[in-house]
Amino acid sequence: MTKHRAKQPNWLNSPEAHDYPAAADYLSLTLPTKQVAKLVKALNKADISLFKAKDIFRASGLSLLGVSNSHVDKDRKKIIKGTPIAPLLLVRDSMNGRVIIADGYHRLCAIYEFDEDAAIPCKIAG
Repeated sequence: MTKHRAKQPNWLNSPEAHDYPAAADYLSLTLPTKQVAKLVKALNKADISLFKAKDIFRASGLSLLGVSNSHVDKDRKKIIKGTPIAPLLLVRDSMNGRVIIADGYHRLCAIYEFDEDAAIPCKIAG
């Protein structure tokens, strides 16, 4: 993976309205409907917290997608242009000792390419 010079993304103050339904869609693949509704409500109410990109990856257990992924490339270009991007939506999966990236996986991959130590604004529930 080629690292670019450190570029700090511009962040929106809160997730975009469409991020919550996207998180619900993703979470509904593995969780019951009532639990998904409760988690999305908690995400809406959660304050913004900062976590390092590398720590989010470690806690999620997910693999890093490269810029060959069209969604990662799109977010990488937003970062380069200075277009604000939305905070991530995370859910603690305490039963499995993991964090679920309910929304923002591609943004996380794009940011990691620039700076694995980047402090990423997130809303976290669970």
